[in-house]
Amino acid sequence: MKLALFADIHSNLEALSACLDHARQQGADRHAFLGDLVGYGADPGAVLELVEQHVAQGAVAVLGNHDAAVLGRPVEPMTASAQAAIEWTRAVLSARQRSFLDGLPMIVREDPITFVHASAVAPEQWDYVSSPLQAQASMRAAGTTYLFCGHVHEPVLYYIGAGGRPMPFQPVPGSAIPIGPHRQWLAIVGSAGQPRDGNYEACYALLDLPRARLTFFRVPYDVATAAAKVRAAGLPERLALRLENGG
Repeated sequence: MKLALFADIHSNLEALSACLDHARQQGADRHAFLGDLVGYGADPGAVLELVEQHVAQGAVAVLGNHDAAVLGRPVEPMTASAQAAIEWTRAVLSARQRSFLDGLPMIVREDPITFVHASAVAPEQWDYVSSPLQAQASMRAAGTTYLFCGHVHEPVLYYIGAGGRPMPFQPVPGSAIPIGPHRQWLAIVGSAGQPRDGNYEACYALLDLPRARLTFFRVPYDVATAAAKVRAAGLPERLALRLENGG
């Protein structure tokens, strides 16, 4: 099985489409969507339709904090631009699209893999995994060999080293990383729809489970069109600039 992993799509249809095309070329035969399907971008309905099609074919999808906010569920305070995008998204989604979001689980375990948007310790609290100790706590809570998540918007890989301590690793795009089952692993796959590391190119990761290899990718996409759509929708200018600047 080759599993393509996407997080933080944020209503960016151009980025998601480019990542899906790239994953198909890499031989992906299953997909996982790790939350924050909507928010920030201008194509929430089209993104949800695309994700729902893949879920109907066996893909995994979990709820993110922006998805929850659109549904009116409690989340942590957001910036003014993020909140404006939430209110706009809430107004443009159809009842069926909201129903699809409402049915998404917070966390999915399919041994040896756990899928979650934020930390597996308490998924509903939307805690960021931004340190080795937070990664270790999330891996312990997941209880599986592999844990895949998003929320942080920058790709990073953690593993439990020989001494039992969590170790961070910065992946090189396009380079396959051995992730043998003798250790526990947590991968934050980066953001497909709103990268924040100074590189506008979309992020996703591909798991080759039989070979125990994980590859992170950066994929160029039509960022000019995505940003133009944000502006045309009347969403905050900051959200268009973040797409263009990768941050």
